[in-house]
Amino acid sequence: MKKKLKKTRNLKIKRIKPPKLIKRTKAPEERMQEAFANVPKITDLTVAEHREEVLAQARKYIYPLQHSRKRIVYITSSLLIVALILFFSYVGASLYRFQNTSSFIYGVTQIIPFPIAKVGGYWVSYESYLFELRRYMHYYETQQQVNFSTLAGHKQLIAYKKQAINEVITDVYVKELASKNNVSVSNQAVNNEVTLVQSQNRLGSSQQEFNAVLSDFWGWNEADFKRQLKMQMLQQAVVAKLDVSARQAAQNALSQLRHGANFATLASSVSQDTSTKSNGGQFPNAIQPNDPNVAPQITQALFGLKVGQISGIVNTGYTLEILKVISNQDGKVQAANIAFNLNPISTYIAPLAKTQKPEYFVNVTK
Repeated sequence: MKKKLKKTRNLKIKRIKPPKLIKRTKAPEERMQEAFANVPKITDLTVAEHREEVLAQARKYIYPLQHSRKRIVYITSSLLIVALILFFSYVGASLYRFQNTSSFIYGVTQIIPFPIAKVGGYWVSYESYLFELRRYMHYYETQQQVNFSTLAGHKQLIAYKKQAINEVITDVYVKELASKNNVSVSNQAVNNEVTLVQSQNRLGSSQQEFNAVLSDFWGWNEADFKRQLKMQMLQQAVVAKLDVSARQAAQNALSQLRHGANFATLASSVSQDTSTKSNGGQFPNAIQPNDPNVAPQITQALFGLKVGQISGIVNTGYTLEILKVISNQDGKVQAANIAFNLNPISTYIAPLAKTQKPEYFVNVTK
């Protein structure tokens, strides 16, 4: 009996799994009815409640998106501020510590008006200083093969730096004088001067050659040349207006000539051109239309006169001159002049320089 019980205990009882329930497939009509049964009924009384329920569900997605946008704007703004700080730090060190003259730095100064000095109430732009300095460097590097990295070249560069900054300081004084005395130079006057120079073949016989000369000698384009020329013409116009004594002397001489005075006799007594005065004002050599030894304004005036005619007062920028054509043969004229020297611009700048001393932000003697 005991043995039978042991055998019975050792038997493994197998569990019988219940049969799987077979799900009943619902008919399409039944599924449609259940779907419509779950749709909430919206009435005039419940429309506000349902609208708020829908908006609440939407906010779950909108708020994280707004948060992400704010984070992106914050990160972008932070990176931009850091980039600007690094950029201005680099440019500032390049300009004021290392005095970099590269094309990139020059381009930056053309956009951002970094100052190099201050004169009275006027700021002197770093760009104007580099504009002057870079043309000196270009000319001496390309035409004279000066190596500014050598000790001798560095000393020469310091001299050009001084010259460049003195010129831009002078330009500030000239602009102030021009403003006070109602003196100006129009763009048309500058264009006329360029046309005059080109017509006399002083900077090339064609526009292409003219541009090549500007680029090769100074690293300029035509706009740069006109900019420099306009400043030079403004300086000359200021001097011509402020030098009252030279203007009155020229007008008196012209008046005497128009009343019958002898040109040679008057030239010998009042002309300030030491090279022609002793010879009755007559130039030693015949003059051609593109004579490089004669100011273009004089050449233009002479070839507009007939033999025996006398010009009005011609301003060369440095002198006021009255001209006479003695003869004209084979495209060359023999001529005479009565000249009155204009004062240098420093005569009129000196009083301003005493009261408005420049404040420099860069030591150009390094």
